[in-house]
Amino acid sequence: MRKVVSQFGQGPLQQKLTAGDLHFLSDAEVSKGGSGTGPSPHEYLGAALAACTSMTLKMYAGRKEMKLDNAIVTVDIERHDDVETFSRDIQLQGNLSAEEKERLLEIAHKCPIHKALAGQIQIKTQLVN
Repeated sequence: MRKVVSQFGQGPLQQKLTAGDLHFLSDAEVSKGGSGTGPSPHEYLGAALAACTSMTLKMYAGRKEMKLDNAIVTVDIERHDDVETFSRDIQLQGNLSAEEKERLLEIAHKCPIHKALAGQIQIKTQLVN
């Protein structure tokens, strides 16, 4: 996996992000002191779960030759009492049986980002010169 690097961008909170040769932005909403030029860090976290879920479903359905035309995954994150709650809605499109839909729901819980967020996480931080 490529390392992600963040550094100050333009405006009060914008961050310039790179992952290998890819360049993108993160920012806060205007109402939260940013310029709104990119997704917030929490939106990227939700996007990671949504994208990983959809990719996992596509790979599994392909291997099992299921007729999954699309998986639309919507993630919302809310914080209450220092607890982050991820609400994930999955819309499966295609000619799928009830059993296939149920199996795909089980597989959604096995996507690597779901596992990372639901499991133990360690963050190791150090200052470098």
